[in-house]
Amino acid sequence: MTSHIERSHAIVLSGPVERVFALFTPIGETLWVDGWNPEFLHPQDGETRQGMVFRTAHGDETTLWACTDWDPLAHRVRYVRVTPDSRFGFVEVACRPAADGGTEASIAYTFTALSTAGRSYLSELTEDAFAHMIEGWKVGIDAWLRTSAGPSGEI
Repeated sequence: MTSHIERSHAIVLSGPVERVFALFTPIGETLWVDGWNPEFLHPQDGETRQGMVFRTAHGDETTLWACTDWDPLAHRVRYVRVTPDSRFGFVEVACRPAADGGTEASIAYTFTALSTAGRSYLSELTEDAFAHMIEGWKVGIDAWLRTSAGPSGEI
């Protein structure tokens, strides 16, 4: 079984970078990810910034997150995440304008297994499985962008 993986995949989204990048924050993800309900530990208002800490639950797993690099002007963010007794990881998102007025988003995950359960999870997250997951993000984000109101730059 696998104990460490690095995966990355890029998608092109149908909105301008100023609008799309905000959808990769914990609050922004609540708009397009079913069941995404972060509990903000610091700051409690959920403002994305370096040093923020939050918790999510999915099934019987709880994951702790921290924002370690926040650069909204460059449209880059990096999170550290740990699912105790399973896996430790980094999530990086970098957005840049695409030629058609859309946004290219590059998403990278790095995971290290902390247990047999973590090694099993990592073994299942093949390159194809990761690309499929991120392509699912494209579907969700583009659907939200098509149906949401608001001028460019607003979530």
